[in-house]
Amino acid sequence: MTNVNQIICKYIYDNWVLKSASQRSFALDHNIDETIVRKIKRTLQQENYEYNIPISTLQKICESRNLSLSEFFKEVGL
Repeated sequence: MTNVNQIICKYIYDNWVLKSASQRSFALDHNIDETIVRKIKRTLQQENYEYNIPISTLQKICESRNLSLSEFFKEVGL
């Protein structure tokens, strides 16, 4: 079973990061550091790595997309 962090990272990366011009532009547009985007990506690429995304970071990303956290979790299916 996939854990919650992987589900969240996969959703963000597949639906939002990949559609951005670059990882850097996604980070700038969502008021987060580019290293966070790399951690999200790394969670999907490395089997033994997991980024435990803080709620505060998730909130910044959601606010930049005009989404509430509850709307985000509904979209993700959590």
